[in-house]
Amino acid sequence: MKLSPGDLITARSLPTLEAAEILLPHPEKLTHLQFRRFAGCPICHLHLRSFIQRWQEIDGSGLAEVVVFHSSREDLLKHHASAPFALVPDPEKKLYREFGVETSLAAVADPRSWWPALKGMLSGSFAVPGKGESPLGLPADFLIRPDGSIAVVKYGRFADDKWSVDELLALAKQSSAT
Repeated sequence: MKLSPGDLITARSLPTLEAAEILLPHPEKLTHLQFRRFAGCPICHLHLRSFIQRWQEIDGSGLAEVVVFHSSREDLLKHHASAPFALVPDPEKKLYREFGVETSLAAVADPRSWWPALKGMLSGSFAVPGKGESPLGLPADFLIRPDGSIAVVKYGRFADDKWSVDELLALAKQSSAT
């Protein structure tokens, strides 16, 4: 079941790539919870790199960043160990189901995903999906308030249908003002 603005999530702690725990939602900050595809996804790699490059700006805006992959901890370590924000392995896709994040052939069949996929592959950031991973995963983005209510949500319709850093910062500013 897909979630909508105003819906409440259950507070919890999530295991991160660093084997630490992170609170969801953050008790004092707006949390950007993003669901990505598999660890070796070339589109996801480009997307995360844009967040890493602008991390000081994102962090300075008062956002807590949490990125979920339907990959194992080992696969995430191979591809994204240097991320300055929380990465959460979810190989069983429990969070994906809970948040209504789906899979679809449209993830890779939509032509709007082809150029970003090729660009990611040409940058050397590509690995075939590992055990339990799927190239058919769709992205999703959530802004969650400290009380657990969803401020804004976006369910992607194809593999590259996600918030850019600029969109995230504008939405966070709007959500903080309301």
